[in-house]
Amino acid sequence: MRLALLQITSSDDPEKNLGLVSQMLHEVKAGGADFAFTPEVTNCISTSRAHQNAVLQTEENDQTLVALSELSAELGLWLSIGSLGLKTQDADGRFANRSFLVNDRGEIVSRYDKIHMFDVEVSSEETYRESDGYRPGQNAVLAETPWGKVGLTICYDVRFPHLHRALAQSGAQIITVPAAFSHVTGAAHWETLLRARAIETGCFVVAAAQTGQHAASRGQKRRTHGHSMVVAPWGKVLADAGDEPGITFVDLDLKEVDKARSRIPALTHDRPFDGP
Repeated sequence: MRLALLQITSSDDPEKNLGLVSQMLHEVKAGGADFAFTPEVTNCISTSRAHQNAVLQTEENDQTLVALSELSAELGLWLSIGSLGLKTQDADGRFANRSFLVNDRGEIVSRYDKIHMFDVEVSSEETYRESDGYRPGQNAVLAETPWGKVGLTICYDVRFPHLHRALAQSGAQIITVPAAFSHVTGAAHWETLLRARAIETGCFVVAAAQTGQHAASRGQKRRTHGHSMVVAPWGKVLADAGDEPGITFVDLDLKEVDKARSRIPALTHDRPFDGP
């Protein structure tokens, strides 16, 4: 199974971002990959709610989703669209941060809305209130692929081990962690969190990431950590894309999942306990 991780620096212009990703997917196909992965908010990175309202669409009208689904069918690629910012019918006007798994016929196999919202104050200069603009999802999602089962998560979800454990105990062999990780918290925590989730679950963790300084026509600019990563079930980092945009190819052997879990079958060792 050959994967390709797209590490990009999305702007707040969905059309421009789509052109970049489409070009990269042609390179992915030429590189012999079966499955491509894009980062969180592939279509638009913006801190301006007004700008997001102007450029984001509902799922039914989102041209990024339409075009990438058609391109998956044209190229014969499975595609994990890490997430798209999408308008919803919510009364409060909040968006969805939604991941899509698309098969090689261009069909949407699974959807997942990010459950955990990034509401943090990293420093006085870097504060995020994701829940102001995005509504949280409620459902964990496991998808079938020709190679095995894939559990879907997004970015800040990586800090919640119980979600990943539930996916693994339900059969996940690969867990996706598409991200637009803060450059501050990324430098301190990104690799450690990904390796921990892989070790705890005995899964391959596949994390395509945004990187660098993101151009913005409105609102504050954002900077993300990069370092798209693939981690094996035993915790070894198989690939680290650094901080430059590009494509990273990785070959996986899913037999490593069973091997790791047979050595330490922690997923079967849960015991009930009383709270503190």
